[in-house]
Amino acid sequence: MAGPVGVYISVPFCKAKCTFCNFASGVFGAERMQQYVDRLCGEIRTSRAAAQNIAAALPRNVDTIYFGGGTPSLLSAQQFWQIFNHLRGEFDLANDAEITLECAPGQLSDETLDELLQQGMNRISFGVQSFVDRETAAVGRLHTQQQCEAEFARVRAAGVDEINIDLIAGLPHQTAQSWRYSVEQAIASGTPHLSVYMLEVDDESRLGREMLEQGTRYGASSVPGEDETADWYQQACTTFRAAGVQQYEISNFARPGHRSRHNLKYWQRQPYIGFGLDAHSMLPTDAGAVRFANTSDLDEYLGNAAPTPFRLLESASNAAPPEFDVIGRYEAFEESLFLGLRLNEGVDLKHLRNRFGDALLDDAMPALREVRDAGLLELHSDNVRLTSHGRLVSNEVFNRLLISSAA
Repeated sequence: MAGPVGVYISVPFCKAKCTFCNFASGVFGAERMQQYVDRLCGEIRTSRAAAQNIAAALPRNVDTIYFGGGTPSLLSAQQFWQIFNHLRGEFDLANDAEITLECAPGQLSDETLDELLQQGMNRISFGVQSFVDRETAAVGRLHTQQQCEAEFARVRAAGVDEINIDLIAGLPHQTAQSWRYSVEQAIASGTPHLSVYMLEVDDESRLGREMLEQGTRYGASSVPGEDETADWYQQACTTFRAAGVQQYEISNFARPGHRSRHNLKYWQRQPYIGFGLDAHSMLPTDAGAVRFANTSDLDEYLGNAAPTPFRLLESASNAAPPEFDVIGRYEAFEESLFLGLRLNEGVDLKHLRNRFGDALLDDAMPALREVRDAGLLELHSDNVRLTSHGRLVSNEVFNRLLISSAA
């Protein structure tokens, strides 16, 4: 896991919360947002000492930064300047660093865009979800297709060519025809990166509660079935491939040379550090690696006694230290297998054997063969990867492998 670290910045604020959302995000006022930015910057400032205190290595070199949320573009230009000022005080940003901003169409001011460009932001991920206005309105999105197209043109004119579009299959009121329209519009936009997610309705979301009660609000009665959604996902994979936008991960597609460098860090088990609400980190140690995450409760995060990893040095004398997951040899093997299987090229078995030895891989082979026989894996002497159907039910694949390895 040697090499530059990726930085994730969680910004949990939204102008309106989507009906299906179960993320740690919400609608808050300007004072609350500034309080959050101040706390986040404090985390950045103490991160290196905190990492040393838990015997984790935190590289100074950074080659990717990802602002996720929520809707990070709602922060002001001054707040972004404040965050980057602290980042540059603790880390050395590579000249060619990939710096991504998640953004809702129509929610990025000119002033904020200008500041981000000065700081080196060079990639924007737009949460379009659908190019059909009825579908976006049904789930609480505030933009229209026209606004999306105007935003693509605006940021390109400002010099940002690395654009991602998120689409969701299975939205209320969505049909096979309307889904095909959104897929075709995404291709026609010429953006080099596309992401497709199948709608997962959390029981605790507004849409989920309405569906459980068999109500009609939020379009709950018009949510497509799982089989339809799965078919649409597969159709998108085929259509993108024919257009030269190649799938490289279960949910991600890119034209040649435009894969997300930051997201690849997660799937390739490279070090990353997360700041802010519900942010996750993985850093190397002499024994392997350590994983930890911040609380998902905003009040707790902003409180003086928040159990966050980077508050460790401030509170170690009067509070129990936060929990950490120590990743040893066996856990690293499992992660290398499961995370690697998310990528279309799969996992190099020779690399696994060279890194972890024969015993762990030999123990895993019966489970891999069993899942292969179910048509969910392609297994060769030097590579294992998910089939197209396996990618569709990847969680089932991983669960079957975990159960088999635990037996």
